[in-house]
Amino acid sequence: MGELIRLTFRKYDNSLHWHSVVRHLGEDEHGIWLGWGRNQQMARGGERPIIAKAASVQLIRRKDWWTGRFLTKPDGLHVYCDITTVAEWTAADEVTLIDLDLDVLSFRDGRPPMIDDEDEFLEHQQRYGYPREVIDTARATADALLEAVRADEEPFKSAYLRWLDLVRDVDGDPIAGLIDPK
Repeated sequence: MGELIRLTFRKYDNSLHWHSVVRHLGEDEHGIWLGWGRNQQMARGGERPIIAKAASVQLIRRKDWWTGRFLTKPDGLHVYCDITTVAEWTAADEVTLIDLDLDVLSFRDGRPPMIDDEDEFLEHQQRYGYPREVIDTARATADALLEAVRADEEPFKSAYLRWLDLVRDVDGDPIAGLIDPK
């Protein structure tokens, strides 16, 4: 696996949200793929780190307002997409995304895909003063992404599998994990 990359999610006011250090796996027509094995550490803001039960890969899109995470069992989620601003490479080894609350989820148990955190999106429009363009783009992105997940379009059909195979059997990573956020 490749070099370490700091994956940082922030909220619209620039406060730290989720963060971890992951491995760069490679790139394809869908974007840049990052990954980590089971038992990888991640943290929400300044909270105590949690340990991921499932290996997963993160797709960083080059120009779109979303990022996707593809998970292995035992996680009950198959796909977890965050609606975000376009990813920004804030350093050679750090990618930062502004989380815009809405998530598109796909479940392993057969439940239909759904958009989550609508209430948080409404609340944060007021709290953070999202501009109309941000609200409209986030909403349109979530709706279009939900349809793409429902239709099993790529990268949701199988494109992620080659990347997930690189980390599926990795039990943590003694080097990757958490580095104090900037």
